[in-house]
Amino acid sequence: MRQSTLHTKTRKEAPKDEVSKNAQLLIRAGYINKEMAGVYSLLPLGLRVINKIADIIREEMNAIGGQEVFLTTLQDPSVWKKSGRWQDDAMNIWFKPKLSAGGELGLANTHEEPLTMLMKNHISSTKDLPKYIYQIQTKFRNEKRAKSGIMRTREFMMKDLYSFNRNEEEFKVFYEECARAYLRIFNRVGLGDVTYRTLASGGTFTTGLTDEFQTLSEAGEDTIYVSKDTKQAINKEVYNKENIKKLNLDKSKLVEKKSIEVGNIFPLGTKYPETLGLYYKDEEGNKNPVYMGSYGIGLGRVMGTVVEVLSDDKGIVWPENISPFKIHLVLIDDKDGNVKEYADEIYQSLIDQKIDVLYDDRNVRPGEKFADSDLIGIPTRAVISERTMGEGKIEITNRRDGKTRMIGETEIYNV
Repeated sequence: MRQSTLHTKTRKEAPKDEVSKNAQLLIRAGYINKEMAGVYSLLPLGLRVINKIADIIREEMNAIGGQEVFLTTLQDPSVWKKSGRWQDDAMNIWFKPKLSAGGELGLANTHEEPLTMLMKNHISSTKDLPKYIYQIQTKFRNEKRAKSGIMRTREFMMKDLYSFNRNEEEFKVFYEECARAYLRIFNRVGLGDVTYRTLASGGTFTTGLTDEFQTLSEAGEDTIYVSKDTKQAINKEVYNKENIKKLNLDKSKLVEKKSIEVGNIFPLGTKYPETLGLYYKDEEGNKNPVYMGSYGIGLGRVMGTVVEVLSDDKGIVWPENISPFKIHLVLIDDKDGNVKEYADEIYQSLIDQKIDVLYDDRNVRPGEKFADSDLIGIPTRAVISERTMGEGKIEITNRRDGKTRMIGETEIYNV
């Protein structure tokens, strides 16, 4: 991608009504556009990041047996009325558009009920189980007050996986397998060192206790108590003697921290299958309700959390796995066109080697290019100038630590 033709441009200031650091930086760097409170469009750079997060999630879900689907956003109220979650007093985050022919539909904020209904066509006996079905899809939630930038919005992309098992014992094995997959995901997106599996309440999704994955950040809405030795934590809402003992933790070593919820896993049990009629027959011909679990990750929330946690006073600092490009190639000091011709050749060679590169070929001052490069946050900046060309070298700067070194032009393929 040539920066001179990139659809978006950087800006010095974010919208005045935007107070969250993640949204301010993402807007200024040209990753997203704010349409209204709680609603953001993904621009080319932002979409590249989201797609890379999605690819990591997809790889890890496939590795544990997940099968990807894409369910409808429009929801039949009758299904949700059966479970008791259509009424606003049960779940007050619905968007309920009116049909021109009369009546109303829902815009999906989660998919436990419709997928349970769908699985009635695919599960009838023990040989049909287990099944692990997931999707990466847009959800809609009518939040009273959208806040925290792209981390709490009214329209967002979510990975939601649903497990269907024969019994609780089989479910628990997969539940732990999925928890391990989640930790791998957060490690791969650059949040592994500061993300903790956290005991929490089930909210509107289930009764009893559940697990969240919380990333330490002062921008977080949650308070958790962290055990750095075991990489476990307890949400303040369920912080008590009984739960501390349940996790076998030493209360004196727990530290209070602010955090951002980046994922959650819920044991649902037989609640939805019994309500909606999802049963299977075992080997003896007995009828049993399927045992379910639910597992969610918000892609935009992950993206925003990375920005909150890893940015600095100059801008965003992307981990390489989810950066929109691997290298930011910057051309400066081109007086007679020779440097540009040389930089164009380097750019094309990187493309030929299948290396993601953003090429700043714009005719602007070096200071502006460097400031934009810091703001955009690509991990490696490669500068080509008259001086470096004369030496047969390329100047490489690491965005994270700012360290600079000179390399030969063929070494750029391995930075």
